[in-house]
Amino acid sequence: MAVAGGLGRPGRPTRGNKQMQKTINNVKITVICGFITILVLRGTVGIDFLSFSGGGGGSEAATDAKVFEDIERILREIRSDSEPDDDDQLVGAASGNNSTAVRVEEMRNYTLGPSITRWNAQRRQWMSQNPGFPSRDALGKPKILLVTGSPPGPCDNPAGDHYLLKSTKNKIDYCRIHGIEIVHNMAHLDRELSGYWSKLPLLRRLMLSHPEVEWVWWMDSDAIFTDMAFELPLSRYVASNLVIHGYEDLLWKQRSWIALNTGSFLLRNCQWSMELLDAWAPMGPKGRVREAAGKVLTASLTGRPAFEADDQSALIHLLLTQKERWMKKVYVENKYFLHGFWAGLVDRYEEMMEKHHPGLGDERWPFVTHFVGCKPCGSYGDYPVEQCLGGMERAFNFADNQVLRLYGFRHRSLASPKVKSVANRTATPIEAKEAALNMTTKIET
Repeated sequence: MAVAGGLGRPGRPTRGNKQMQKTINNVKITVICGFITILVLRGTVGIDFLSFSGGGGGSEAATDAKVFEDIERILREIRSDSEPDDDDQLVGAASGNNSTAVRVEEMRNYTLGPSITRWNAQRRQWMSQNPGFPSRDALGKPKILLVTGSPPGPCDNPAGDHYLLKSTKNKIDYCRIHGIEIVHNMAHLDRELSGYWSKLPLLRRLMLSHPEVEWVWWMDSDAIFTDMAFELPLSRYVASNLVIHGYEDLLWKQRSWIALNTGSFLLRNCQWSMELLDAWAPMGPKGRVREAAGKVLTASLTGRPAFEADDQSALIHLLLTQKERWMKKVYVENKYFLHGFWAGLVDRYEEMMEKHHPGLGDERWPFVTHFVGCKPCGSYGDYPVEQCLGGMERAFNFADNQVLRLYGFRHRSLASPKVKSVANRTATPIEAKEAALNMTTKIET
C-alpha cells in the first residue's frame, strides 16, 4: 500500500484523560443546549429581545446562521473528540501527518453477512434440484440479471424524478429486447453502506437469492443504454468473473483513481465474487471508517481529491494491492463503451446517425452513455443542471428512436419528447415488422 505511515496503533488513553475529555464534552453539550434554547425563544416569543444591532430580518437571519454554524462546529468537535470504550481497539489510518482513529471491528472485521463457502457447489446442487430455473435463456446464453436503483425518497430536484423514470424505462427497453431480467431497487439493505456503497449488499443478496443467474450486471441510475442493438460479448469472458470498463495503463502505470468505472460492471455469480465483495466492503461503513479510508485512498491513488472513501477507488486500491489474489479473473474492457463519459458523446449523436448505425457499441455508436458528475436527483453536481438534463434528454431520445422505429415512429428531434410517424401504414404488417426488427440498420436523421 503506497501510503505514508500506513495503518498504525496509537497508545491507549489513560482513565484520567478519558474522564477529563468526558467533562469537556459535557460542557460543550451544555453550550449547545443554551444555543438551542435561544433559538426556540426567538422563534416562539417573536420579539427581538436578543438583537442588539437594531437591524431587520436580514440581521436576524445572519445571527441565526452563525448560531447554527457554531452548533455544527461544536458537534463536529464532540464527534472527533469522543473516545471508545476500554475494550475497543483502535487503528490509525495515516495520510502524511494526519491520522484518524477508527475501530478495528468496524474497519477490518466488517462483513456483508455470514461467510459464504462452497457457493459454486451449492448453486450446482440447487439448479439440479430445480430444473424449472435454468441458468441459460431460450437461446442458450448465460442468464443475466440487470440491477439498478434509485433513492427511496423523492429527488431534491423535481425534474430528477422524471429523468430517473426515463432512465429506468430505457433499461427496461434494452432488457426486453435482449431477454434480460431486471431489478430496480429503492431500499437500503445495509444502513452502514449508504450512497454509492449500497450496491454491494444488494448485489450479494441478489446472487444468493437467484442462484440460477450466471451474471449480475450493475448499472447506475444515471447511465443510459444508447446502443439498443449491441449485445454483450459473453464468450469473451468465459475465464473471467468481473468485467469492468477501464484502461490497464491508467491502472498499473499511473495508479489513477479513474482507471476503472464502477457505474456499469458485470459480476459472475460464484464463490470468487462473494469473496471479492467481502474484501471490497470494509472501507464502506459510513462515518469515521469511510472518512479514514478516504485518506488512505487519496494517498494511494493518483489524482484523487480528498473526500470519503468511494466504492470505485476502493476497488482500484484493492486490485492494486492484491493483484495476485484478484486480477486473474478480472477483465478490463475498453473495446466498447460499457461506460461512456457523456460530455464527449451527447453533442455527436446526429453525426453518429449520419455516418454509422447501431450495434457497434464503441465511440462510433456508444453502448452506454454515463452521466458521471451530474447527479440529476440531487441538489448539487459537478456540472450545471441545465447541461446535464439537456444531455440526458438527448441520450434518452437517441436510444428511444431505436425502440420507436419498431412501431414506425421517431422523435421530432433529439431535444424533443414529441414523436412523428416515419412509416406508412401497410396491409402487410408482418413484412414491415421483419424489416424493423433489424436493429443494426441506420437510423433516419
